[in-house]
Amino acid sequence: MSKVRQAVVMVGGKGTRLRPLTNDRPKPILPVLDRPCLSYLIGSLAKGGIEEVLLACGYRSEKMAAAIGDGSAEGISIEYSYEDSPAGTAGAIKLLEDRLDDTFVACNGDVFADIDLKKEIDEHERTGASLTISLTPVDNPCEFGIARLDDDGRILEFKEKPRPEEVFSNLVNAGVYVVEKEIMGHVPKFRMYDFSRDLTPMIIDRGYRVQGHILSGMWMDVGRPKDLLESNILMADRMFKSKKWDNVSGSQITRPFYLGHGGNVADSNVASSVISKGSLIKDSNISGSLIMAGCNVYGATVSGSILGEGCTVSKGAMVTDSVLADGTVVKEGAAIGKEGII
Repeated sequence: MSKVRQAVVMVGGKGTRLRPLTNDRPKPILPVLDRPCLSYLIGSLAKGGIEEVLLACGYRSEKMAAAIGDGSAEGISIEYSYEDSPAGTAGAIKLLEDRLDDTFVACNGDVFADIDLKKEIDEHERTGASLTISLTPVDNPCEFGIARLDDDGRILEFKEKPRPEEVFSNLVNAGVYVVEKEIMGHVPKFRMYDFSRDLTPMIIDRGYRVQGHILSGMWMDVGRPKDLLESNILMADRMFKSKKWDNVSGSQITRPFYLGHGGNVADSNVASSVISKGSLIKDSNISGSLIMAGCNVYGATVSGSILGEGCTVSKGAMVTDSVLADGTVVKEGAAIGKEGII
């Protein structure tokens, strides 16, 4: 039986690449099928035996607490820690050092993850590592930290956001760690200090065993609008492959598709899209899009786009490859072109 029961989730970032969707909400509570993105990670932590989650919060923390709650729905305890000023991922954990168990899990809260945590904990304990880092293969590793492993999975080299000519691996840091508390002694107090960029290479150089664990399960970096859109459509495909939907009268639906509670699609063509709770779609064409909660689209075309909460797209309007902030009104006949940010 594993002794690991505690996790720290770092959710202090501002999500600048996701603006305008993060103008008034923290990135980890953006919706994936009408659930906060972070709730999938918390569910994985609970399934992995975690009993206590500490959320290291910063930007719009009151909205984080309102959306995520106290963990009772998952049978765990969630507590909130608030940064007065950004401390970096390792610095945020350092602020909680006195509350940490000897071995704990740490996670970046800005990823979408539905993973098997028990496997990572088992590998950490089997190898006697001081730090175990989840890894996953990606097509473009330049946006992440990359790892080179030996035959037993020990990380021999780690480099954060390499230039193309510096890439030596397509295995990137997926942001879920199993940590021995002793290594936090290397993190300076009251300074910006990053877990991936600063702490990990330093302890490798000092001879600590840092283990790489190849993730099983779904993982995505939800750092940009297109990532949020893709994660919604992937989960719709994964969870609702054969569901028969109500409230889609007179409509042609092409999967993947999701329709939230209280939503309605009438006399429309909808393909590869997520229509969130309370949204009403009529006489419209929707493709490859995320329509967030409480939107109204009437007689319009929306493709490759994200509509923030409470948007209205009026008759004859076209929204293409764009992101609309909450409450945007697109008037009759208006056209918002490629990569429009409203």
